[in-house]
Amino acid sequence: MSENSTVLVTGAAGFIGFHVSRRLLADGFKVVGLDNLNDYYDVNLKKDRLRQLQETENFTFVKLDLADNDGMAQLFRESRFSRVIHLAAQAGVRYSLENPRAYIDSNICGFLNILEGCRHNRIEHLVYASSSSVYGLNTRMPFSVHDNVDHPVSLYAASKKANELMAHSYSHLYGLPVTGLRFFTVYGPWGRPDMALFLFTRAILAGETIKVFNYGKMERDFTYIDDIVEGIVRLLPKTPVPDPDWSGDDPDPGRSPAPYRLYNIGNHSPVKLMDFIATLERCLGLEAKKEMLPIQPGDVPATYADVADLQAEVGFRPATPLEEGIGKFVEWYRGYYKV
Repeated sequence: MSENSTVLVTGAAGFIGFHVSRRLLADGFKVVGLDNLNDYYDVNLKKDRLRQLQETENFTFVKLDLADNDGMAQLFRESRFSRVIHLAAQAGVRYSLENPRAYIDSNICGFLNILEGCRHNRIEHLVYASSSSVYGLNTRMPFSVHDNVDHPVSLYAASKKANELMAHSYSHLYGLPVTGLRFFTVYGPWGRPDMALFLFTRAILAGETIKVFNYGKMERDFTYIDDIVEGIVRLLPKTPVPDPDWSGDDPDPGRSPAPYRLYNIGNHSPVKLMDFIATLERCLGLEAKKEMLPIQPGDVPATYADVADLQAEVGFRPATPLEEGIGKFVEWYRGYYKV
């Protein structure tokens, strides 16, 4: 994969898409960044991310909705992408209870347009974002890509599981090389305002009470954004090939006789929610006022990533300590919001 290749990054104004695009540009790639700039959260934050990317000569922005069938087909026809990193989606577990149709439009119909574009335009490798949410009611830890994930607990999770199934069918039918990445609770500078770290930081600095769900008994495999980006960038040139040892008698969900692979990208180190809050309090130099509440619909009590396959494939595993990652987020937050 040559450095002058053009990579399509969907969701380029989003949290992960922004960081991935910035890394690719720094590595010498040309990037076409797609985003519809929807108002699920503060559009100004998205525009500020985008403004940084647009300062780079090799970045081109396309404002387009994934569900625009004709627009997506035209984009693929007119551009010469070598690879596609698909990160755009309607995110959020709880919002999927309020606005389920947004998840079908973006995560199902939009993903179909990505698959069709890749199929008809000979894309060398499609890398797309799945989520740790697909593990649903699974309780065997750590979560492995070789385990079945057939019991989602939110429509968001179901849409991501559907993406994995759709990707496999295209990989099988058309020989499309596809890699799915299950991200585990990503955090860091320029993060999403609907995520716990952002919500907690804002509330603590304002002297407001934070909501602590499941009475603080949650555990999450918090993964720093730079580690997510490193995993994506290392996997991008690793075009998957069919596994000749795969057997339908004992089907492995993480591998396939098609050029299809799944990987977890997580810190492999789950953190108790109360320890997470204590770390944030230390970084802010403030104590949080806490309201202890029951678990919310759609949430799972714990996540924990098995990253053995990722390490075996690209020699990398996320390892940024929580104190370091939260410290960098707090530094960014204070600077961006002038707090």
